[in-house]
Amino acid sequence: MSFLSELGTVAADNYQAFLRGFALTLELLIFSALFALILAVPLALMRVSDWAMPRRLSYAYTYLFRGTPLLTQLFLIYYGLAQFDIVRHSSLWPILRDPWPCAVIALSLNMAAYMAELLRGGIQGVPIGEREAGLSLGFTRFQLYRRIVLPRAFRIALPALGNEVIIQMKSTALVSTITLLDLTGVARRIVTRTYSTDALLVAGVIYVILTYLIGLGFGLVERRLNRHIAG
Repeated sequence: MSFLSELGTVAADNYQAFLRGFALTLELLIFSALFALILAVPLALMRVSDWAMPRRLSYAYTYLFRGTPLLTQLFLIYYGLAQFDIVRHSSLWPILRDPWPCAVIALSLNMAAYMAELLRGGIQGVPIGEREAGLSLGFTRFQLYRRIVLPRAFRIALPALGNEVIIQMKSTALVSTITLLDLTGVARRIVTRTYSTDALLVAGVIYVILTYLIGLGFGLVERRLNRHIAG
């Protein structure tokens, strides 16, 4: 009980800092997941395109961002771009000099590569009979993908997408390396002040709870979308 009381004391004494860190972590997760999804859909469509050039460009993108560590990408965007005069004198500099947009950009670009591969698998997993049924009804290629292929692909890929969101939530801890005080950054600052790792344990408990809630949310969505086959 004394150990739990110590954790409770740390959480109570620093609850405002933990709340701010939690809010930033959630903010980064929501924005990066949203932007990643917007980018992943066209990337996935390019990967299954009949044209070679879009397939190669999409493959190169996913290979690059999946093949390099997220921390390296984060450093290159935040610290690396600032070395170029053309960047510092461009209209993008007010954005790229701020760590929050750089964190969102890095997290989004990285997550989009993984999401694109998951959606590609979902698209290729759509039964050929469903495609043929859409074509027999006179659907154009655009209508076929909008009404049949993409909705079905999302249902197929939904469990994996849920895992990817959980991984992304844990990846937000890296933004503390570029001066952002997310949940991990707040905990590290408390540790340096108190010389105790209790704050990291509090942060770990919060991450576990958030992981459970994300998994629960995706489970509910999956059951909702697949209610027609639940029986």
